[in-house]
Amino acid sequence: MRGFRSKLDAGAPLNLAVETEKAQALLQTFSTASLLASAALGAFCFLADHVLALPFIQQHVWLRAALDNSVHGAVGLWSWAIVIGLRKKSDFYEVALAGFLASVIDLDHFYLAGSLSLKAALNLPRRPPLHCSTLIPAICFSLRLLMWACRLKDSWCSLPWMLFISLASHHVRDGARHGLWACPLGHTPPISYWLYITITATLPHLCSVLMYLTGTRDMISTKHGVAIDV
Repeated sequence: MRGFRSKLDAGAPLNLAVETEKAQALLQTFSTASLLASAALGAFCFLADHVLALPFIQQHVWLRAALDNSVHGAVGLWSWAIVIGLRKKSDFYEVALAGFLASVIDLDHFYLAGSLSLKAALNLPRRPPLHCSTLIPAICFSLRLLMWACRLKDSWCSLPWMLFISLASHHVRDGARHGLWACPLGHTPPISYWLYITITATLPHLCSVLMYLTGTRDMISTKHGVAIDV
């Protein structure tokens, strides 16, 4: 009995340290640095949208499309940077990948058009497949199951969440103009502009909390560090 109690006493400080680290990780999700970065992200979206609305850009289809896609990428990489922080060189690679995923989604316009013509890609009879918002949880969950089945290392555990941020940020931004496509339920009305800005700015924090609740942040704490340093 004494041996059992001694084991409990020895394990208590370790458990307390683990719980303290988890609490610190959750608090860092709403640190001053991350909140300022989120506010800056919202301001960036506001400024970028007004620049894209300039007559000169609207008159040049290729320029408008390229800049709009670049903003999608910037929002995706910025959002993921808030989630993981920028503490090591490898973090920059992850952030760049998130930006790439957020922008490459628009290739499904050309897929549905069956042509490399930008005019055809911008005048589609319906929304392209990767713009179906109900696919986001399905794709991310399927990727998580695939990673579990393939027994990939914990260093890859954040990949489904990166994909979530990239897809969701893209869909929310498009939703301000076209609404969200919740297949098979249909389309929503366009998201109000300030709601789109608010969702975009708070999405990284929502992702961080979900990662904490699912234990993902614990697995990447040794990889990225507990503190978010944007």
